[in-house]
Amino acid sequence: MLECAQILLFIFFSRLTRAGGFPYSWPMNSLAIELNDILSGTAAGRLLSETGRRLFFPRGIIAQSAEAGRRAGRFNATVGMSYENGRPMTLPSLMGLFPGFTAHEAVNYAPVGGDPQLRELWKAEMLVKNPGLSGLEFSLPLVTPGLTAGLSLTAELFVNPGDTFIIPDAYWDNYELIFREAKDANFVTFPFFDEEGHINCAGLKEAVMKNSRGGKAVIMLNFPNNPLGYSPSSFESTSLARCIAECADAGTDILVIIDDAYFGLFFDENVARQSFFASLANLHERVLAVKIDGATKEDFVWGFRIAFLTYASKGLSKEHYAALVTKTTAAIRVSFSSSSRIAQSALVKLMTNPSYPVEKEEKLAILKRRYLKVKEILSSRTAGAALRELPFNSGYFMSFLCEGISAEDLRKRLLDKGIGTIALQDRILRIAYQSIDEEGLADMYAALFASADELAGR
Repeated sequence: MLECAQILLFIFFSRLTRAGGFPYSWPMNSLAIELNDILSGTAAGRLLSETGRRLFFPRGIIAQSAEAGRRAGRFNATVGMSYENGRPMTLPSLMGLFPGFTAHEAVNYAPVGGDPQLRELWKAEMLVKNPGLSGLEFSLPLVTPGLTAGLSLTAELFVNPGDTFIIPDAYWDNYELIFREAKDANFVTFPFFDEEGHINCAGLKEAVMKNSRGGKAVIMLNFPNNPLGYSPSSFESTSLARCIAECADAGTDILVIIDDAYFGLFFDENVARQSFFASLANLHERVLAVKIDGATKEDFVWGFRIAFLTYASKGLSKEHYAALVTKTTAAIRVSFSSSSRIAQSALVKLMTNPSYPVEKEEKLAILKRRYLKVKEILSSRTAGAALRELPFNSGYFMSFLCEGISAEDLRKRLLDKGIGTIALQDRILRIAYQSIDEEGLADMYAALFASADELAGR
């Protein structure tokens, strides 16, 4: 209990100090020092933030409860839960809502790092989806309550105020809150596409080489991209990896965060089918990759809020990964403590159901038909000249660059017609076309093009 209090007090004082308040530094715990010694000499160790360096998992209530769970076969008086006849105490009317679930599966606390069976299942699925990971060492995925939590944990562990955070100029706006506003990172953007319409590898390399501070850079990549709905081809993926390796060769330690929220929603034949994480897992000793993915979109369970965080870097051993996982588990412990038990139990049942892959393929086929319908609409349109479509090949979205009109004005005009869209930076209009049934897409786009023409005075 005392060690947990130390962690909480450290976070409080560190944030106070960052804001110019009381300049106090709590002595580093010996457990944190042990973990730092394990990671010493690796990019993972050098990339840790000040908070990340100080984090450790206390040998307190959680650790002692876990030990008792294995050994206390007679009486277990460690966990703050009420039991009845050897099972978690539940309300019958609640359990009636969850037929097929035991009380343990429904209401018991999940382990801090997540349900062990679910973590193993997700890792096995990662290997099936990413054969390039076969034979490589990478960490067992940790469970987080949604991808946002995974991103926030990564920021807590690896980002100090003033660190360089590099991202393409088409990005999800929550990245600003997590990394720039909450962590005070130096937010650097570069154009997503080059002049030939490919992912701008040269722009990424230039951004790293010009802006990395203290030999450190953090790169955020999101494929399929939100808001563009674009994923790299195999050629682009190889080029991106080469650029990152060249930056590492120049002496920069690089954390690459892979937001794989929409992984697997690939519709064009030219899209690389593997996560970019697979290209980074054994790329360079100075490159640490963090894959943040989840069942959220991949398994159509958005409100379950179950995601995963996985590490990989060339040269890291099982001991290194264990140290990283321990520090991340500590960050979980001092924030949300653990993820939803019943959501994890439901996913275990889903992923071990023989019909699981068949049902997923059926839903993916529906999404691909919507994608092809949108491509058909765009290829034959005769209106909306002020809207230039940006390349898209995957995911939920496509976007238009608004030329000569305001994206925000267009968004409001569409709202007046009962159509919801998203305006970004007053120049990009994002369309989540995968949220519209196929038969409604033609009407929606017709209204969109007509509204753009009205604003342009055509």
